[in-house]
Amino acid sequence: MNIKACIFDLDGVIVDTAIYHYKAWKRLANQLGFDFTEHQNEQLKGVSRMASLDLILGWGNITNKTEAEKLELAAQKNEWYTQMIGQMTPAEILPGAREFVQACRDAGLKTAIGSASKNTPTILNKLELTHLFDAVIDGNSVSIPKPDPEVFLKGAEAVGVAPAACVVFEDAIAGIEAAINGGMKTVGIGSPETLTKANIVVSGLDKMSLKILAEL
Repeated sequence: MNIKACIFDLDGVIVDTAIYHYKAWKRLANQLGFDFTEHQNEQLKGVSRMASLDLILGWGNITNKTEAEKLELAAQKNEWYTQMIGQMTPAEILPGAREFVQACRDAGLKTAIGSASKNTPTILNKLELTHLFDAVIDGNSVSIPKPDPEVFLKGAEAVGVAPAACVVFEDAIAGIEAAINGGMKTVGIGSPETLTKANIVVSGLDKMSLKILAEL
């Protein structure tokens, strides 16, 4: 197999924290006097915290916030979100995720996390998964959001594997594009209709195997 490393996005691939992001953003929107829908939340997949806030304020027609006020709002949202993920347990790991990552390691592949989330270490700790990854590249160590390939290129570098020998597992279009921009192979987690640029698409890591990986 010419693949030497697997790099996983966290949200939507290993665990689904989207519901917590949604609840925290909705609470913020409601506090500002408007509502925030699940459909709008879908559009925030793979988008940074500040860029998400700008989109939400736009949907609420709020245009008078200073940069300092925006930072305060983003910090408030993150505080609520952090409280919620602080209650997470290993039961929230998505089906097949732990097993597939372990299978990759047993086969001698390097494993890494490549996520925009600054809360990645907390989440991995709560899920008791930290030991399954050779490297964790998250929002604390990257400055340019996906579709820029920075997060995945840093992941490849951290595990000492050339980008061409890495495969990225992603549930967001921006993430798939980031991996392609970095010269990596891609496995989309979700719907083939949405993730059209991925090399292959599966509904979840429970549908993934080393055999499918080798066929990449």
